[in-house]
Amino acid sequence: MALEPEAPTATEVANPELADLTRRLWVAALATAPLVLLSMLAMGAMAHWGAKPWLEGLLASPVVLWAGAPLFARAWTSVTRRSPNMFTLIGLGVGVAYGYSVVAALAPGAFPPSLRGHAGSVQTYFESAAAIVTLVLLGQVLELRARGRTGAAVRALLGLAPKTGRLLGDDGTERDVALEVVKPGDRLRVRPGETIPVDGVILEGASAVDESMLTGEAMPVGKSAGERVSAATLNTTGTFVMRAEHVGAETLLAHIVRMVADAQRSRAPIQRVADRVARFFVPAVVAAAAVTFGVWAAVGPSPRLAYALVNAVAVLIIACPCALGLATPMSIMVATGRAATLGVLFRNAEAIETMRDVDTLVVDKTGTLTEGKPSLTAVIVLGGSDEDELLAAAAAAERGSEHPLGAAIVAAAVARHLPTKQVAAFAAHAGKGITATVDGRALALGSRTFLEELKIPVDPADAARAEARRAEGETVLFAAIDGRVAGLLAVADPVKANAREMIARLRAAGLRIVMLTGDNRATAMATARKLGITDVVAEVLPADKAREVKRLQESGHVVAMAGDGINDAPALAQANVGIAMGTGTDVAMQTAAITLVRGDLRGIARARDLSRATMANIRQNLLFAFAYNVLGIPLAAGVLYPTFGLLLSPMIAAAAMSFSSISVIGNALRLRRARLPDV
Repeated sequence: MALEPEAPTATEVANPELADLTRRLWVAALATAPLVLLSMLAMGAMAHWGAKPWLEGLLASPVVLWAGAPLFARAWTSVTRRSPNMFTLIGLGVGVAYGYSVVAALAPGAFPPSLRGHAGSVQTYFESAAAIVTLVLLGQVLELRARGRTGAAVRALLGLAPKTGRLLGDDGTERDVALEVVKPGDRLRVRPGETIPVDGVILEGASAVDESMLTGEAMPVGKSAGERVSAATLNTTGTFVMRAEHVGAETLLAHIVRMVADAQRSRAPIQRVADRVARFFVPAVVAAAAVTFGVWAAVGPSPRLAYALVNAVAVLIIACPCALGLATPMSIMVATGRAATLGVLFRNAEAIETMRDVDTLVVDKTGTLTEGKPSLTAVIVLGGSDEDELLAAAAAAERGSEHPLGAAIVAAAVARHLPTKQVAAFAAHAGKGITATVDGRALALGSRTFLEELKIPVDPADAARAEARRAEGETVLFAAIDGRVAGLLAVADPVKANAREMIARLRAAGLRIVMLTGDNRATAMATARKLGITDVVAEVLPADKAREVKRLQESGHVVAMAGDGINDAPALAQANVGIAMGTGTDVAMQTAAITLVRGDLRGIARARDLSRATMANIRQNLLFAFAYNVLGIPLAAGVLYPTFGLLLSPMIAAAAMSFSSISVIGNALRLRRARLPDV
């Protein structure tokens, strides 16, 4: 196999091996064409021309000795390293055919009379040796070109990355600079229609960003201050200023490229089957060729030695296991590239193979099934209060808090463009709530128990209303102004937009879905009801998550675990296939076998569908390769000759061998256009 570059580039770099083999192929083809034509004239007037073997040898020698030199070099390496492969058979077959022909042309008298023709000449096989080299070179060139095309998807992603960014100086000036000089912390302006240069956070402005090159999703995503953007995505409408956080090799795009490159070089477990077969296959083929030679030399028609040589060489050539060697790696390379364009990153080939067999999906709740950040779901005013006034007062007080619930209230007020109020005497009461003076009025915000501690009465009807919302998985805060309950603020971590659809789809595909979360059981059950999940394990510690996954495995299940946090890392490592949300922590992504670039749950269905398509493709390739050799070897050995008088010449055997490799390559490339179910 050709060496692959460790770091893919945006442009298709020159391949010295492809250039060299292409040059040798042209020379071989130009010399082989007249050589084959000359051999076809053997039945005519030239059959008695004594110079014919010399002319054939003159044409064949540069093909075999120069053009075929890389093939012989690989064959010799396989012998010295005691690792027989397809080049062992090619080198042996071509070497025997060419060596026999050279001796026949130089010293025909050394052969018995039964092998000599009317003019005392001996049949040569220069054309077979040259044709075999030419056809093998053709197969190698086509393989190298096909392997180059498998990286097209990644190169397309890399090509989207801009070369410059618009840097904002401390003095307010702007200038275009090469991305190599951009550092974390620098401010950059991105205008409409421009590609975002680096990963970072929006500081000012808002826009809709087309992230299809990373996620496969065509709809632009709204972005505003405080939200993250990624390099190589397209700013469609507005202008914004961003702070660079990850540049160069640290961007999400660079991470994707590294993962795809590593996955394409990895080996699937199913490849071990082909490796074990190949280890014993080549010696078996050599033995079969020796048996073929012996049988034809002993009982074949005259000239027996010629028939024995031709059929033994045909067996060596047609049995070359090149199709077997290509069956798995070509499919894996194409599949990982295709997955990257869909926002799914496979860490290695084993993940592709294992994902097909998963029957149980364990899913973390927060950040995986839900958005992972609380948001205000309702403001319920009581006693004639004004909703906007109540929210503005609560947000003003919460600006002094670091609690996630407070951040959700502040974000809701900002989204409504509510005016900022003056705050004094702010105090946070751990685990209970906050108190503050807002525009001169006393505000208390927290649980019912907290308000009762402050001697603020809570109406039982209001308490029942709050309890009903808690049963739906929401956290409810009581807001009191000047010693009277003014309203309720409900905060929840909303489920992802497509979560229910994906859970239903995966269950319909035969997967058992288990929610595994550290949240309290009431909140977990509320989320599970919304999503139609019946198996729920709640209030578990990180180590307990891993034990729960192990328990399922010990029950005979093949388990995939999807999560996004540090607390999910042990379970991701324990699972047969760990699936990390790309929006989660680095620890989770480093532990998992699959990463969903944008944390989109549809990626799980895509990964499973692509896994099944890839493994089906590999099985087709292996079946074709095995069937080809099982049928080809007896034909090359001459099994049809006694009944039908048919023999397979070494040239035809070489053409068939090349065709088998091309067929496997073509079948693998179909994965680039495979129609996956709509998700």
